[in-house]
Amino acid sequence: MVIDEIRSFLNDYFDVLQDQNLTKFDNVFDSGSVLYSAQNGAVVVRPFNDYRVMVQGRESPESKDSPRLDEILMIDILSSEMALVKVRLRLFDSIMADYLNLMRVDGQWRIYAKHFHRVGDAI
Repeated sequence: MVIDEIRSFLNDYFDVLQDQNLTKFDNVFDSGSVLYSAQNGAVVVRPFNDYRVMVQGRESPESKDSPRLDEILMIDILSSEMALVKVRLRLFDSIMADYLNLMRVDGQWRIYAKHFHRVGDAI
């Protein structure tokens, strides 16, 4: 049952990255969540509010008719309230790999931390 809930949640996550619907965005990411990446040798830390402003200010992949690629590579369930997942997806012209730390609070799964990496160009 937990695995099915997480798969359903990940579909919402993939949808949010494509359509950038901010109402759905607020249901996928916890307001205290933080995103991490390493770019050009520097660690980049982006709090929820900074990421939300960035998403709000750009055109969505969906509006640009960007092809979609969504893959769930791993789901590791730590408990009925915590999980770590690895996904790969296309975002604009890039292939991204994400590790998502999920928690279920008040019956709803949300992302509490995201580590992401640009794997390469989409062909």
